[in-house]
Amino acid sequence: MNNKKNDNIINDNPINGAKITRTIITVIAAIIVFVTLLSSMVITKPDEYQLIRRFGEVVNVTTEPGLSFKIPFIDSASPLPHKMLIYDLPESDVITSDKKTMIADAFVLWHISDPVRFTRYLNGQLAQAQSRISASVFSSLKSVISNMDQSDIIENRNGKLAQDITANLGNSLKEYGIEVLAVETKSLDMPDDNKQAVYERMISERNNIAASYTAQGNSEAQKIRNNTDREVSVMLSGARKDAEVLKAEGEAQYMQILSNAYNDAGKAEFYNFVRSLDAAKASMKNGNKTLILDKNSPLVQVFYGGQ
Repeated sequence: MNNKKNDNIINDNPINGAKITRTIITVIAAIIVFVTLLSSMVITKPDEYQLIRRFGEVVNVTTEPGLSFKIPFIDSASPLPHKMLIYDLPESDVITSDKKTMIADAFVLWHISDPVRFTRYLNGQLAQAQSRISASVFSSLKSVISNMDQSDIIENRNGKLAQDITANLGNSLKEYGIEVLAVETKSLDMPDDNKQAVYERMISERNNIAASYTAQGNSEAQKIRNNTDREVSVMLSGARKDAEVLKAEGEAQYMQILSNAYNDAGKAEFYNFVRSLDAAKASMKNGNKTLILDKNSPLVQVFYGGQ
């Protein structure tokens, strides 16, 4: 009885029914406006692009971070990374110019430079981009390493090699909206089964080079010693020659002085006397103080004055 009475009261009050209807319409309209506004809003983060598509075609690219708008229920927004990305390449075997196998482990620093091309040719998929990067970088890596021998690769693997690989890659990925910033090698080494043998061969080669340098140094040192000995010999020979000349000149001067000193008869007689005394003194040896002379000896003539 009470429910029936309440229904009669509502039906009998048209003002209350109109209010309820207006409230419902207002709520529905607010929901529609909110959903429409929400659907038209695009929030772009600092490290991403926002691609606005209309019926599948890219009609706009938002690059600045912040809030923007699109046509609701018609346009759609999809994000792409707008930052440097790292792709770790799988390990691969490469062959050097001297036909040695090496294992390359590298990674790539890259970013999306043209989001429209990236979406058109790679469907905006990072997996497809990584596949394309892997193929291009491996081709560049193989091309550079195939023109270098193993020892050069080992010496340059921490710097110049990565630069050569990046330079050889060039702009080959630009058509896909991709820019490669750098290719870095984490390791570039020989397979474990022949690594020790290669190291031993390299040590042997370096020892041979060192021995060659040592032999060249010894040869140059011997040449220097020979030249020095020859110069010393020439200098000594010249010095001896000069000494002999000086000695001869000195003796000539000595003889000239003696000749001048004993040039008269008195001095000559005294000189003969002194020489006779020296001769007599020289004949008395071993304590012998007796001098026996023949009367016809010239020495007797000196002592006795020719008597």
